[in-house]
Amino acid sequence: MGIAHRSAGIALLASAAVAAFSVTTQAQTDGAAGTAFRDDFDSLDRGRWFISDGWTNGEHQNCTWSADQLAVKEGRLSLSLASDDDGALQCAEIQSNDRFGYGTYEARMKVPYVAGLNASLFTFIGSPQDLPHNEIDFEFIAPESPVLQTNVHFKGDSDNEMLTPMADDGEFRTFSFTWEPDSIRWYIDGEMIREETEGPVPDEEQKVYMSIWSTDQLVAWLGRFDPSTAPQVLEVDWVSFTPQGAGCQFEGSVLCVDGATPKN
Repeated sequence: MGIAHRSAGIALLASAAVAAFSVTTQAQTDGAAGTAFRDDFDSLDRGRWFISDGWTNGEHQNCTWSADQLAVKEGRLSLSLASDDDGALQCAEIQSNDRFGYGTYEARMKVPYVAGLNASLFTFIGSPQDLPHNEIDFEFIAPESPVLQTNVHFKGDSDNEMLTPMADDGEFRTFSFTWEPDSIRWYIDGEMIREETEGPVPDEEQKVYMSIWSTDQLVAWLGRFDPSTAPQVLEVDWVSFTPQGAGCQFEGSVLCVDGATPKN
């Protein structure tokens, strides 16, 4: 699949998201700059998280965000894509109420890889807050085989994706990125897979998102989704944010790996 096709899909997604975000509530667009946290999902903290419910991000998305597809059980967050009683697809998204700046973002997750499906961990700020589009991504896709797409969006510059082949083995992995004023580094289980030091680097505090959704339109980018493959589940063991310069805060963090500590 060519880069031009992937970029076209990303551009469509970004423009559709602007329209969808226009219906969000005030709880999603307000919030002071966030501080360090680690959420182990012993319960769902509504003060920290807002659940998307009752809309889609555009015609490219063939499922509707539904709070019913999000659950916390036995210390794990599950975001599901499934059919309702009428056969309509429902999907899940959770976003932080607060915004966060430079630092390290991490989550330990078990990811589904299915054609036409997008599971993701990312940060975003933009039109809903009357700000330029800033975003840093982990997107888990399988147009032909399982891949991780990392990307950074900065004030309209979105053509910065990189694909990393992945194993579809049903294992939990820790996905991390460290965002600094002059660089972004992405990691899997403490191993750096990408570093950007010369390209665009977002400069606005952003919200943290996790989501799972499907498409029957963005096939050049994601492949075509087969509803018979539902339900699909993105499982999250924990998610965290560590401010820039704070260093190792807990076992399992990329900041506890030699050579991964960010600059002060």
